[in-house]
Amino acid sequence: MDSAMIGKIQKAKEYAEQPELMQFTSFEVEFRGENNVHKVSLNNGEWGCTCSFFHSHGYCSHTMALERVLDKMLQNAKTVTDQ
Repeated sequence: MDSAMIGKIQKAKEYAEQPELMQFTSFEVEFRGENNVHKVSLNNGEWGCTCSFFHSHGYCSHTMALERVLDKMLQNAKTVTDQ
C-alpha cells in the first residue's frame, strides 16, 4: 500500500470518530419490516415515509429509528420531539 492510501485511511478513521462533522441533507432508505418494505426519505430537513402511520401523523417508527441511528448527523432534521 502506498503512503497516499495510508494517509487517506488514517483521515477516514479520524472523520469516523467525529460524526458531528457530518450532516445529512438528503437520502432515501428502504426498511424491510415484517410486513412490508417502506421507503424513508430526508430532504432539506423534512422526513418522509411511505407507511400509512407517517401519512396520518407526520412521524413513524421508521423515521424515529433513523433519528436514533444517525443521531448527531441529523442536526438540521426535524425530529419527533419537534412535532
